[in-house]
Amino acid sequence: MKLRTQQQTGLVRRAIGPLAVVAAAAVVLTGCGAGGGTGAAEENSTLTVVVEGGGKAELQPIADLYKKEKGTDVTLVELPYDGLYDRIQSELQAGTPSFDVAALDAIWLPAFAPGLAPLDDLFTDDVKNDLFDGLVGESQVDGKHIGMPVWTNSEILFYRTDLFEDATNKADFQAKYGYPLAAPTTWEQYRDVAEFFTRDTDGDGTVDLYGTDVKGAVETEWLATVSQAGESQMVLDPSSGDVTIDDAKHKAALDFYVSLLPYAPSGAAQLDWAGAQNLFYQGKLAMMRFWGHAYRQTPADSPVKDSIGVAPMIGGPGGVAGVPGAWYLSVPASGTKQDAAKDFIAFAYEHNDLAADTSLGLVARKSAFESKADVAGFENYGALVKTLEAPGSAPRPATPEWQEIVDSVLVPMLQKAVEPGADTAKLLSDAKTQIQSIVN
Repeated sequence: MKLRTQQQTGLVRRAIGPLAVVAAAAVVLTGCGAGGGTGAAEENSTLTVVVEGGGKAELQPIADLYKKEKGTDVTLVELPYDGLYDRIQSELQAGTPSFDVAALDAIWLPAFAPGLAPLDDLFTDDVKNDLFDGLVGESQVDGKHIGMPVWTNSEILFYRTDLFEDATNKADFQAKYGYPLAAPTTWEQYRDVAEFFTRDTDGDGTVDLYGTDVKGAVETEWLATVSQAGESQMVLDPSSGDVTIDDAKHKAALDFYVSLLPYAPSGAAQLDWAGAQNLFYQGKLAMMRFWGHAYRQTPADSPVKDSIGVAPMIGGPGGVAGVPGAWYLSVPASGTKQDAAKDFIAFAYEHNDLAADTSLGLVARKSAFESKADVAGFENYGALVKTLEAPGSAPRPATPEWQEIVDSVLVPMLQKAVEPGADTAKLLSDAKTQIQSIVN
């Protein structure tokens, strides 16, 4: 998940050439945190960390405390999503990085792996036990940990409590569907609720409230649906190169996805994250599946600000599943402050809970999520944890070509799928051929 909340940038992935990998020395940490050997880098008085827009706020309190406790200034260099990718790519390729630590989107790790130093010594058993399994696995490329999770996210269910708790709605829903109105947990329930709330509320003959949205301009929500269908190899198997996108579970996921179109606003082919947020905040949607951080960012003037409930992501035949949207802190293998960089990353892990009270309010450690379990305003944390811990939740395939697959295959396929009369089987078959040409 890209940290921008108002738009999702399309980024064409370009392969990174061969890069030398330089081993980094270990660092000493206290307690049950990230492990290591010797060397805290007292000789380094400054560190430079490059980070995407929203991530600066997440890291600032950690950087401030690091300065206070270690005496090291940490400069956070904020760049737009595509600008961050380009800068890291070019400087790693040249072997002369201007940064000591980089905050990397999970989907970048396979592409940048040759130029990143291993962080295996930081991943003690205590560290791994306090991270979601998907993040531990995603941090590894070719058997080496090359990034420490610094925050994670997932889509969860947002719904309007004013609609769901209304006595008339409860009675009418029970009468029509035969079970109580509540936050849906399955595909079938989600479709029922979406149908129920799609209506003309002001009597002018036109629908002005929709049960849900359908996003055709972004891929992650459909990928979560693929995992909900019980698919263990989303789109392709990076280890074998086999492309799975045309199998029965992918088709079931796409068929369910488009089955929601009658209960969603028109224009699905162009609807992205920003558009969906706006529709929900304007009171035009009863439900949306959206990234969990949005709960704490509802506009003050939204008519539904005080009527938003959250629940774990819905489930299909394979159960509840979401797609983790994690970011990682990594060290350039050709960097000149290896020890200091790793010390900061370990410190960031130790103090991960400081990010909870920032604008995005995202953390990575289970204990950091749990620390806010009963705190008002953090109701989204419970839904996030249940979604991230669900056995079906799985990261996107670890392949350097992933963003190219998204931009040139998955999004165009979804945009065609949400048009009337779409042949989902043919679209998936065509997508398989296109992906095979990219990865082979």
